Amino acid sequence: MDDAVFLQPLPIFHAMTEQFLPELLAPAGGREQLEAAILYGADAVYLGGSALSLRAKCRGFDGKALEDAVTFAHRSGVRVYYCLNAMPFDKQLPLVEEQLEILPDLGVDGLIAADPGVIHLSRKLCPSIELHLSTQAHSVNASAVEFWQENGVRRINLARELGRDAMTELIRRFPSMNFEVFVHGAMCLSLSGHCLISAWVNQRPANLGLCTQPCRFEYRGLSLTVEEAVRHDGPFLTVTQGEDFSAMWAPMDLCLVRWIRDIVRMGPTALKLEGRTKSGGYVAQVTDVYRTALNIAASDGPADMNAPSADALVEELFHTASRPLCSGFFLPERLTEERPRDFRARPVAARILEPAGHGGWRIQVRAPWNIHDDAVLLLPGMKRPCLKSGSYTLENHRGELTDRLNPGTEGILYCELEDLRPGLYLRA
Repeated sequence: MDDAVFLQPLPIFHAMTEQFLPELLAPAGGREQLEAAILYGADAVYLGGSALSLRAKCRGFDGKALEDAVTFAHRSGVRVYYCLNAMPFDKQLPLVEEQLEILPDLGVDGLIAADPGVIHLSRKLCPSIELHLSTQAHSVNASAVEFWQENGVRRINLARELGRDAMTELIRRFPSMNFEVFVHGAMCLSLSGHCLISAWVNQRPANLGLCTQPCRFEYRGLSLTVEEAVRHDGPFLTVTQGEDFSAMWAPMDLCLVRWIRDIVRMGPTALKLEGRTKSGGYVAQVTDVYRTALNIAASDGPADMNAPSADALVEELFHTASRPLCSGFFLPERLTEERPRDFRARPVAARILEPAGHGGWRIQVRAPWNIHDDAVLLLPGMKRPCLKSGSYTLENHRGELTDRLNPGTEGILYCELEDLRPGLYLRA
């Protein structure tokens, strides 16, 4: 509990520039993601249990695992916010109450909720826990901010549907309220995530954390023409899908790394990264990019010649992106990021586990790794030293030299780099 109290003051003071920086808030869907977020520079993480946290697909943290996660994060100087942001029915309220009652003893630094009933129960069952409002509550105006402030909310995640000017005005109008701004990750086809497609098609309600993401599925055979009734001036919208399958309903992913300096000037308490169902490698790379962008924004002086450019930061994010990246609703006109023509996305090949003796490191393999490929070590601070083919060797789990390691196996890496340590990732 003492750690939780000590970690509360926000935003973060950057002594070198005498300015306050927003907290970088990263997702932690499991233990590996938690460790990756902390290693690569997060100031805080958000996580949930195995139920009622809107991300039932991720493993989450329950019981002893949750207690250990909070302890580990606090020892690293990182805050922990617990997600209970589902929209529960009456039959789920006993489970809600059970989860709320254990939070004070765990020492979490905040509770993320969206449902008014959950918020009402939290004020009775765990009033000492700071209350944060989820993006699911769709906060887009000053009256809503006043309402939630009167009902005990200390931090509000502004809806992704807001633009830069609207967010700036709300932040300035309510100096006593803390605000979060999503800066990267998936966007929902529906309004602030209130989608019923999964519930209708698969009996898996999104607002209980069970979304099967049917908007990401690929479809074919669609032909739709829409004409407006009054003007009768021809088709207003025509959508035709040919023989091939296409993910026609999937929104682009949000990417605001180019505007981090502007966002810092807006004065939010936190910049939030989406992705509790993502892998540890994804969390590591995205957290590293935005930590680096924040540090560059903090310089507020002549650019460091060694600092990566905005284009380099975006290109790094292309390695993690399965959908196009764009500015969402942040700008008056949406900007879409284009991959360089010669760009080739390289997957995370392995995670370093521990020293293996004789200068080797035990690794967990995530993608096919051929000895003839150059590899890149992902060091915090966007440092990317290269392991040229021929400068390293690989052993399989039997201790035999090999030309290839396959996903799902473990092996040993031998190389001359001195910066290796547990938890780091490599691309190949």
